[in-house]
Amino acid sequence: MNAVEELVKRVVAGDLAAYETFVKRFQRLVGHIVFRMVDNQADREDIAQDVFVKIYQNLPGFQFECKVSTWIGKITFNTCANYLAKKKTPLLGDLGPKEATADDFTDDRARPDEMVEANDISSHLRREIAGLPVVYRTVLTFYHLEEMTYGEIARIMDLPMNTVKSHLFRARKALKERLMSKFLLEDLCR
Repeated sequence: MNAVEELVKRVVAGDLAAYETFVKRFQRLVGHIVFRMVDNQADREDIAQDVFVKIYQNLPGFQFECKVSTWIGKITFNTCANYLAKKKTPLLGDLGPKEATADDFTDDRARPDEMVEANDISSHLRREIAGLPVVYRTVLTFYHLEEMTYGEIARIMDLPMNTVKSHLFRARKALKERLMSKFLLEDLCR
C-alpha cells in the first residue's frame, strides 16, 4: 500500500489529522483547476470548499481504479463545469483576466532585475492564458502545471484522448498567437 492509499484509508476511518494532510496535499491541484476555470474570487473559494466536501463524502467509495489526483481532478472539473453551466458561461467561450494567486510570486533568491523581468513575463503569460477559453486554460493547467498524462486528462474531462490532444494543440497555438501579436505590437510601438 502506498502513502496516498494509506492516507485515504486513515481519512475514511475518521482521522481528522489525516484529512487535514489530505487537503494540504491536494489543495494545489484543486486550486489550479478552480482558479483557471472560475473568474469570481468569492465563488472560487466556495467552489474549492464544495469540492473538498464532495471528496470527503465520496472518499469511502473510492476504489483506486485510477490515481487519487485524477479522481479529485474529475470532481473539481465537474464542479466547476456545473458552476459555469449555471452561470451560462460556455467552456469554449472567452473569459476575462485572472486575479493574482500564490503562483504569481517569484523566487526570493533571484536578483531584483531578474525578478522584475520574470514577473513581467509571467504577468503577460497569465494574462494571455486567462484570455483563452475555459477548456483550453484547463487542459494547459492539467498538462503543464499538474503534469498529467493525456489519459488522466481525458478521464477527468470525460473526453476522448484525441480530443484532449486537439484541445492542448489548439490551446498552445492560440496562446502562441496571442503572445506573438501582443509582443510584436509592443515592439513596433517602441
